[in-house]
Amino acid sequence: MTKILLLSDTHSHIDDTILKYVNQADEVWHAGDIGDLAVTDAIKKLKPLRAVYGNIDDDKARMEFPLNNRFFCENVEVWITHIGGYPGKYNQAIRTEIQQNPPKLFICGHSHILKVQFDKTLNLLHMNPGACGIYGFHQVRTMLRFEIVGDKIQNLEIIEIGKK
Repeated sequence: MTKILLLSDTHSHIDDTILKYVNQADEVWHAGDIGDLAVTDAIKKLKPLRAVYGNIDDDKARMEFPLNNRFFCENVEVWITHIGGYPGKYNQAIRTEIQQNPPKLFICGHSHILKVQFDKTLNLLHMNPGACGIYGFHQVRTMLRFEIVGDKIQNLEIIEIGKK
């Protein structure tokens, strides 16, 4: 079993509340718009991190993290990208690849809107954890946590950190 904390759109913000949840996870996944690499450095001191860069990230973040991160966690193929869209409206840049080679779990950020939706057409689970930073139009800071056991994604929880 692997316990995952999924976050996005920190926009240079990290605090003790986020780090409390980092400590409870086995791995942390960041879906882009990191901002300052001090955010990912703080996470990496505590737990293994998988991340992608987002549209606000500078050349330092782009050198450290990829645009797309495809990997297996246990027996679940995962694809993380920052601007990915959602079922029925995937970003044009990834649309062909996701249709031809869909993962089991597709993760993106960017919208600052928490959304979890199953794509029946591609037989994949789409997750966007919303934004846990303090910058942007979102009102409530959010993250997701869940477990991967073999080929199953289970015990999904929404974490509301509170108003920004």
